[in-house]
Amino acid sequence: MSLEDRVMELAEDVEPADPSAAKTARERHLALAKPPGSLGRLEEAGVKLAGMAGECPPPVPENPAVVVCAGDHGVLARGVSPWPREVTAAMVRNFCSGGAAVNALARTVGARISVLDVGVASDLDRHPMLRAAKVRRGTDDLSRGQAMGREEAARAVMAGAGVAEELVSSGGVDLLVTGDMGIGNTTPAACLIAAFTGRYAEEVTGRGAGIDDATLELKIRVVKEALELHAAEPGDPIGTLATLGGLEHAALVGVILAGAVYGVPVVLDGVVSGSAALVARALAPACLDYVISGHLSTEPGARIALESLGLSPLLNLEMRLGEGTGGLLAVPLVQATARVLGEMATLEEVGLE
Repeated sequence: MSLEDRVMELAEDVEPADPSAAKTARERHLALAKPPGSLGRLEEAGVKLAGMAGECPPPVPENPAVVVCAGDHGVLARGVSPWPREVTAAMVRNFCSGGAAVNALARTVGARISVLDVGVASDLDRHPMLRAAKVRRGTDDLSRGQAMGREEAARAVMAGAGVAEELVSSGGVDLLVTGDMGIGNTTPAACLIAAFTGRYAEEVTGRGAGIDDATLELKIRVVKEALELHAAEPGDPIGTLATLGGLEHAALVGVILAGAVYGVPVVLDGVVSGSAALVARALAPACLDYVISGHLSTEPGARIALESLGLSPLLNLEMRLGEGTGGLLAVPLVQATARVLGEMATLEEVGLE
């Protein structure tokens, strides 16, 4: 069986969430001691949790983990970011030493961190936090040719799925947060979002790590060139991922699909996670039953991706860091949605009709 066949098999294992449990959660929200709809997006997130768990009230996810998928990008040679590719490896080392934003926020919400190297160009030392599954040392320049081969994309998907499976099945993790690290990775994210939503390069391309106007113009031009070169077909998600994506994007597809297979909530971070979710939906539409948008990134493609996915973000803190930081900050809100359904009294219980 090819790796691509294994990805398709994984996608076929995704079952829709339980609609009856979701219906029960909606009815319970109407019966709780509060005005209907007064908890806003928390209510719908709780309904989703009930559907995932197949019961209402759903269990409170108490053991979250963030999976930070890392890779480098050949398109960086076009000048789409002022940062050198060596920063990717330096940041992975920083994750492992505990000094990055993702570490501080993971400690804040009580989440463990797994870092997955699927495509970092540099060598990395072994570390208990680091999972080594290097498919290749970065992608090729997607504006000049395919970013990677189909089997390479599939291998990265399965690497992400493998980490998620290990965390859930043997690590007791009951909530997954998607994180990413890769200098230049908002360029392939913009390409994927354009390919799967039909939007223009100018609409989906943002400033990434904070580029100036001239670099933004160049980045938009590079995204246009890539889209024109490949004429990506959304009906072939693996092919589109291989031509326009990154290795960390592919790994995040696997995290999302595996989370859905195991029925645990997957909290999306920013624009890179959103682009991966578009690929995952193309492979297994029901996977969105298990996906919650943690926050709205300031990258323009993030809003477009979420609108296409039909997801409303829990937070809007004007963040654009990546690493899983925005998704981690939403973890207490996801936990709160379950507690509301399980711990609030009903109108009847407090003596009100």
